[in-house]
Amino acid sequence: MSLRKGNLMDVRDDIQVLDATIRDGGLCNNFEFTDEFVKELYKMNVKSGIDYMEFGYKASKNMFKESDFGKWKFCNEEDIRAIVGDNPSDMKIAVMADVGRCDYKTDFLPKSESVIDMVRVACYIHQIPAAIEMIEWFHELGYETTCNIMAISQANLDQVKHALKTLAATNVDVIYLVDSYGSLYPENASEFAKIYLEAVEGTNKKIGFHAHNNQNLAFANTIETMSYGVSFLDATVQGMGRGAGNCAMELLLGFLKNPKYNIYVLLQFIEKYMVQLKDQGVVWGYDLQYMFTGLLNRHPREAIDFTKENRSDYSEFYKTLLDNF
Repeated sequence: MSLRKGNLMDVRDDIQVLDATIRDGGLCNNFEFTDEFVKELYKMNVKSGIDYMEFGYKASKNMFKESDFGKWKFCNEEDIRAIVGDNPSDMKIAVMADVGRCDYKTDFLPKSESVIDMVRVACYIHQIPAAIEMIEWFHELGYETTCNIMAISQANLDQVKHALKTLAATNVDVIYLVDSYGSLYPENASEFAKIYLEAVEGTNKKIGFHAHNNQNLAFANTIETMSYGVSFLDATVQGMGRGAGNCAMELLLGFLKNPKYNIYVLLQFIEKYMVQLKDQGVVWGYDLQYMFTGLLNRHPREAIDFTKENRSDYSEFYKTLLDNF
């Protein structure tokens, strides 16, 4: 299981690239993207050869007020269709459903009536039973499914192996290794990847990887896990995502040798829309405060607060984190 799959010059036909810009990036601007931005991102993804586009969350309207967020916190069917119509492209549409934060039994249409193709179920390791219940529900409705186990760097390895064994017996299509805190290095990211891949050996299930860039390793970890056989790769335009952000789509497409991926239209989108977002004051990306939380393997919420407060007393912040470690 330790052999690398292919080499730097190979085209891997099993690779699927998922754009998570609206979903993870929405955590930077409260999901308040303009319709023009989302529509142009959709068109760009189609032209760039991206395999899946994640539109956002299907969050519970009982837990979260619609007036407090942009529409991609909730991904109403009519809002997605206003962007994609019947989605006449080859690219598939995904949304994320958080365990405990969605009303999945009432908010999802059968796949035959929906333009959504894939539902990504996000959970922590202790929520696996609830995640499986949701996965089987979505499978019965006709959707492709993933299980995104978050904060894996803090999970007990025996728990991880048990969770994977349990998931391997379900109808889930893809199991995601998620470095929520950006604390993994290529060496241990690849070891996790091998454990995940081994767990689904002999099944038709795929393994995915979702990186955060707290230590400037999101891209490195993505291609390292890919080299051992991980095939679903998450990325966002210019790495836009919560805190330090994610693996940058332009880096990933530049690396992949498959001619179906087109970086030029991606660069045009960055020029026209991403530069504008940054000019408007939307903040994401690597900075020292995120490095600290990545190093210490902890949630970036304190670093996010540090950023919002426009602080620059990095050494004091680091000391505080150590005091509370």
